[in-house]
Order: sequence, then structure tokens, then C-alpha cells
Amino acid sequence: MYNKALNVLNIFHENGYEAYIVGGYPRDYLLGIKTLDIDICTNAKPKEIMEIFDTEAVSDVGYGSVKVIYKNVKFDVTTYRVDIKYEKNRKPIKIKYVTDLKKDLLRRDFTINTICIDKDGNFIDLLNGREDLDNRVIKTVGNPRHRLKEDSLRILRAIRFASLLEFDIDDRTGYFIKKYGYLLKSLSGSRKREELDKILTSRNKEIGRNLLISFDLCKYLGLNNLSDIVLCDDIIGIWSQLDVSDDYPFSKLEKETIRKVRELLNKELNEINIYRYGLYISTVVGSIKGVSYKIINNIYKNLPITSTKDILLSGEDIKKILNREPGKYISTILSDLEEKIILGELENNRDVLTTYVRNNYKGDK
Repeated sequence: MYNKALNVLNIFHENGYEAYIVGGYPRDYLLGIKTLDIDICTNAKPKEIMEIFDTEAVSDVGYGSVKVIYKNVKFDVTTYRVDIKYEKNRKPIKIKYVTDLKKDLLRRDFTINTICIDKDGNFIDLLNGREDLDNRVIKTVGNPRHRLKEDSLRILRAIRFASLLEFDIDDRTGYFIKKYGYLLKSLSGSRKREELDKILTSRNKEIGRNLLISFDLCKYLGLNNLSDIVLCDDIIGIWSQLDVSDDYPFSKLEKETIRKVRELLNKELNEINIYRYGLYISTVVGSIKGVSYKIINNIYKNLPITSTKDILLSGEDIKKILNREPGKYISTILSDLEEKIILGELENNRDVLTTYVRNNYKGDK
């Protein structure tokens, strides 16, 4: 992927333009971290980028950004620009294309994300990003008062980078993170969730939690009980424990999963509940309660049935045994059989189940 990115840079150069790998890839490369995401900046304007590459392999996504697919690898290519005006402390609504790399780098968030790689694989460091990388510190480009206020998402990005990379946050940057934390209230739930998902699923999630708490951000994020939850390995398990508002978006399936996790958290992790809630929900709850996956998986594997379909007596069979018309009684009986089979009180055997139904429900109407 890296070599293909260098090829892309050379294609720009052959067409009379500058182009550099910028952002996360150079940072992670210097830290020895593998990454599959490569961003490119160039003095070529979007229209010129699309003329250089096959029109079927590019798409203009706005704000000077073009997605380029080169030899089956996708690259985000952005024209050098300065952001003149922001809307709602988040989106640049007025930009100006420039031809100078340094001017483009000066609009970016943190110094460690301004290191570039040229077409020959040389590192370009115009804003001393490598020094901050070596010192393991998160520092905004320029004045943090302006950088964080113009885009409040950078507050959460600072927390993410600090926790993931185990870096310190520069004192002045930290001061304004705390000062402007209230701006997170107007940030969209989807953007907040996207960053929080990354913070709370990283290998250093505990560091991330401590930073969110120490910078007093939880009250603006609606995470007032963050200090009380168990940081399990499943992000839905984490969200299930948090008291959050409807501001955070979840799919229909995620909402249902959260509901079930919350239910099971108030119940015992026994055979019947592991059967009813399934292996996934049970293991998520187990990770919160401190019950190992091995124990839960062993219980699940030894269940005599894993769904009502496994019961060796159907609703049609029950109707014939009792010589009755179809009705709600069938689901009641199946639920009874299901529970007794799981608890080991009945063997999942057709003759045994037939005898039980005949003896216990024959006289019911």
C-alpha cells in the first residue's frame, strides 16, 4: 500500500504538481504502528486531480477532497487549503485553495499529524511534529484557543490520540480542552459516538476514561456514570451500562441488543437465561460481571436445546395429542417444555414429552 501511495505521488509530480502523504500514516510509521489508511495532500485542485486519474476511479466528496482508487487501493486526496470560516464549531463552510504546503498544514489539528512523506520517501517536517512525537505530547497546531473552538471534535480527538498512543496532552492544549468542553454539547451524537467508540475500544480504554473524567468532559457528553461502569471488550456492552440520551444514534439491532444486555445484567447467568438470551448477549454480560467466556460457552454448548425448534414435539403434535383446535395453549405448553428441558427436568425425547403433555394438559380447556 505504501509503495502504491508513492506511485500516486509520482504521478502527481509527473503531471507538474506537488503531493505528499500526510496525517496519520507518517505519524504511525515513525511510531512503528501498522496502518492501512493513507491520506495525500496536493496543490492540484479537485478538477485537476480528476483529470489526472481515471474518471471511473475518482469521486469528489467536497471541501477539496477527492477519493482516488489506484490499483484497487483507496486514497483520500485533499487540495492544499485554508479554512476561512467554520459553522457551529465544526464544519468549515468557507475555504480557500492555496499552493503552499505549510499553509495547508497550519489548518490541521495537532502537530504530530502534520508530518509528511514525499515521493522519494523522505520525511518533511515543517511544524516540528517529530519533536512532539519524540516527546510523546499532543499539541495543537498554533493557538489551542482557536484550534479547538473552530472544531470542537478536536477535543475528543486529542483524548483519543493521548490514550491510544499513551501521550501526554500539552498543558496549554489541556487548559483549553477543559475551558471549551461545553462545545461538545452541540456536536452531533454520531460524531461524538464515533470518537468515543474508538476511545473506549482501544487497548488503553482505561486511560481514555480517566482523561475524559479528569478534563471534566463527561457532563457535556452525557456520560455521568462513566466512572462506575466496567470497561468490557464489547462496545455495545459499554454503551449498555452508560446512562445516555437519545442524542446518541444506535441502529434498531443495537437498541435491541442494549435492551437485552441491560435485562440480563439484572439476572443470574444460569442455564435458562443463557439459553433465552443467547451466547453473544450472555458473553457480553459475562464480561461485565466477571464471568469468563469459557464458562459461559461451556454452559451454552451443553444445553440440550438451543431453540424451540429443537424440541422433539411440535405445536401440531401437541394439538393432536390433546385432540384440540389450535390456540394460545400451544405456545404455553411449548414454553413449559422448553424450560423443563433446559433445567434437566424433562428429557428431549418424543415419547417422554408426549407422556408429559398428555398427563399435565389433557384436562385443560
